[in-house]
Amino acid sequence: MKIRELVDEHYRHFNAATVRDAARAYVQHLDGGGKMFLTLAGAMSTAELGLSLAEMIRQEKVHAITCTGANLEEDVFNLVAHDHYERIPNWRELSPEAERDLHDRHMNRVTDTCIPEAEAIRRIEDAVLEEWQGADKAGERRFPYEFMYRILLGGKLEKSYQIDPKNSWLLAAAQKNLPIFTPGWEDSTLGNIFAAHCIEGDVGSVHTVKMGIECMIELARWYTEESVRAKKGIGFFQIGGGIAGDFPICVVPMLHQDLRRENVPLWSYFCQIGDSTTSYGSYSGAVPNEKITWGKLAVDTPRFMIESDASIVAPLIFGYVLGW
Repeated sequence: MKIRELVDEHYRHFNAATVRDAARAYVQHLDGGGKMFLTLAGAMSTAELGLSLAEMIRQEKVHAITCTGANLEEDVFNLVAHDHYERIPNWRELSPEAERDLHDRHMNRVTDTCIPEAEAIRRIEDAVLEEWQGADKAGERRFPYEFMYRILLGGKLEKSYQIDPKNSWLLAAAQKNLPIFTPGWEDSTLGNIFAAHCIEGDVGSVHTVKMGIECMIELARWYTEESVRAKKGIGFFQIGGGIAGDFPICVVPMLHQDLRRENVPLWSYFCQIGDSTTSYGSYSGAVPNEKITWGKLAVDTPRFMIESDASIVAPLIFGYVLGW
C-alpha cells in the first residue's frame, strides 16, 4: 500500500484526519497553481528530514524556506559526518554523569542523536571560513544560505560525503537555487563560530554575513513578486514554532500595515505541525484562527493544526504530496 493510499484509507478521524485533510489541501493548492513556503524549526535536519524533503524540493513542491541556523548547518553536518553520529536509544534515562561523558567525548546530543564535533562541525569550519574571508576581502556580503550554496555547489566537501547526496535537502535546495531565509542565524553553531572569528580579527566585518532585517527586506521582495505570479497564492507549511515560523508569516501584515501596499494577497494555505498544545500566550500553541486577527490569514484560508511529532507527520505528508 502506498503512503497516499494508507493515509486516505486509515486516517479518518481526530489528529489523523487533520493529517489527511492537510495533505489533500497541499496537493490541491499546488494543482491550482499555488506555491508553498516551508518553515523548519526544531532539529529537523538532524532528524534526517532530507530523506523526504529533498525530493519535495527537486519536484518543486516547496518554493522557499525559512529555517533556523541550526537546521541550515545540521543538514551539512549529517552529509559529511553521518558515519560518526551516535544514537542513544535510552536518552531519557541518561544520568548527569553520562551526559558529561558525552561532553568529554565532544558528542553534542540532540534528543537521541549525538553530533560529533570534530567530524561534523570542525570538518566544515575551514571551508566556511574560507568563504567568509574571501567575501570579506572582496567587500561582498551574502546571506548565510548563499555561503553554504557556494560550498556545496563548488564541491569543496564532496570527498567527505557519508550519505547519498540526494538525501541532503540543502544540496537539493542549492541545485534549485531556492531562497532560504534564516532569521536569528547568530543563534547557531556557525553563527557562534563567525562571531569568534570576528572577535579574533580573522573576518574584518560582521556585516559580511547578512542577517535579520536584511532577511526580512529580501523576504518582502520575494513575497511581493511571487504572490503575484502564483495563480493560487503562496501557502505556509510550518514545522514547529518559534522564530522559524513567526518571522516569515509576519511579512504579510508588514506589507499591508507598515508599507501600506494594496493588493498583496494573504497566505493562501496554512498548516502547522507541532507538539505544543493549545495554550495562552504561546505562539507555538496558538490556533490558526488567531492569525486572522493579525492580518496573516483570511477567513476562507484552508488551515490545519496537527498536534503531533513533526518527525513522524512531515514525512507522511511529504510522501502523500509526492504520490509515494
